[in-house]
Amino acid sequence: MAALKYAGLEDTDSEEELPPGWEERTTKDGWVYYANHLEEKTQWEHPKSGKRKRVAGGLPYGWEQETDENGQVYFVDHINKRTTYLDPRLAFTVEDNPVKPTTRQKYDGNSTAMEILQGRDLSGRVAVITGANSGIGFETAKSLALHGAYVILACRNMSRGNDAVQRILTEWHKAKVEAMTLDLASLHSVQLFAEAFKSKNMPLHILICNAAIFGVPWCLTEDDLESTFQVNHLGHFYLVQLLEDVLRRSSPARVVVVSSESHRFTEIKDNSGKLDFSLLSPSKKEYWAMLAYNRSKLCNILFSNELNRRLAPHGVTSNAVHPGNMMYSSLHRSWWVYTLLFTLARPFTKSM
Repeated sequence: MAALKYAGLEDTDSEEELPPGWEERTTKDGWVYYANHLEEKTQWEHPKSGKRKRVAGGLPYGWEQETDENGQVYFVDHINKRTTYLDPRLAFTVEDNPVKPTTRQKYDGNSTAMEILQGRDLSGRVAVITGANSGIGFETAKSLALHGAYVILACRNMSRGNDAVQRILTEWHKAKVEAMTLDLASLHSVQLFAEAFKSKNMPLHILICNAAIFGVPWCLTEDDLESTFQVNHLGHFYLVQLLEDVLRRSSPARVVVVSSESHRFTEIKDNSGKLDFSLLSPSKKEYWAMLAYNRSKLCNILFSNELNRRLAPHGVTSNAVHPGNMMYSSLHRSWWVYTLLFTLARPFTKSM
């Protein structure tokens, strides 16, 4: 006890509590060490427990690690505009040889994109997201960019695309983001986008086919195809085909196709069980906006499944995802009736 008293250890109640004169610090690569200011020395082991530790995961959103002129690591909180030498991750340390967890992390309907990516370092990864100036696309682009990825917002409206870029840069000035023109209602525009992207000589690790239209009146695109079918499915199909070689060279890479549970409420086969192409791009007489949307989402899933079958052996995976029931986004903007319905359902929906 005399030795403990001499070392100052008897003043602490918890095994993890540091005795007077000691400070907990971290190295640049996340290892925890302990500084004894009374004796002016440092050590790796905790002065009471003798354990070695390291910080768990990445820095919280808005934080950045820097090094001062003396080589000392410090941390910048861009949200609250302050700096500190105390690693914000010290509250989440793990032992040097942690036991492998027995359960997987689970997420639910309240989880945000930022929470899902917490601790991920996406530096060096390149992502392309269609329809990224608003809604799900924007939140995805922002989350990837704030975790280090180079993100290209593929948008039809460049003014809105540039505004979205500025909103991301406002949150973190070092984010690597840019907007490029992509109009899925024009196969020529899709081709020009693919050529422009390839001219950058960049890899492509993540391609998210997110853009979609919903509830629009019947109209034909410049390619003489029904607009919902082309924008929601065929334009993305063509885009993936044009960028397939880049995806293969960038493996491991992935394609994510944003679909919908509404794919269950339609059919694209005729009475004999064969694919009915007239259902995919129907005439004005046979057109119903909701059915057209459902069919395009079914095409998304069929495409994603087949794409994964073909490209997975080459290191490129593909998944179709359902973003959640009654997600409140701008998807309903095409018709006032849908806007009214979404507004009435707003209290029961998940917001961006």
